[in-house]
Amino acid sequence: MKKFKFTISGKPYEVEVQDIEGNIATVNVNGTDYKVEMEEQAAPVVAPVARPAAKPAAASSAPSTPRPAAAASGSGYKMAAPLPGTIMQIFVHQGDSVKKGDKLLMYEAMKMENNLLAEADGTITAINCRQGDNVLQGDVLIIIG
Repeated sequence: MKKFKFTISGKPYEVEVQDIEGNIATVNVNGTDYKVEMEEQAAPVVAPVARPAAKPAAASSAPSTPRPAAAASGSGYKMAAPLPGTIMQIFVHQGDSVKKGDKLLMYEAMKMENNLLAEADGTITAINCRQGDNVLQGDVLIIIG
């Protein structure tokens, strides 16, 4: 399925998620198989809202490197990854104004494409990921100030 590389306390780990059945995942860590229990977390239910189509952004203004969490000191609303996955597309840029319910990015998790929606009105103050990045559950992806 999915392969990840982690470094924990300076030690590298290669992790391959082989199977997920219910809340039990079979993973291989550096050649050793493990069965791990995941906390099941319900995806937030968002009612559809009619919105005008977003203007396509210029490709040159897309972030080329992950940005540090400038507002990580507590200011701003932190949008975290609800599940581990891969960033497929980012629809906003730093400085963009967003309303609650606006689509911020699309990521693939558990073989499904999911949208991360803004949970507050504000301005994008930091984007901490790039298209193609693998992210873990709880990673702060976008900060809305």
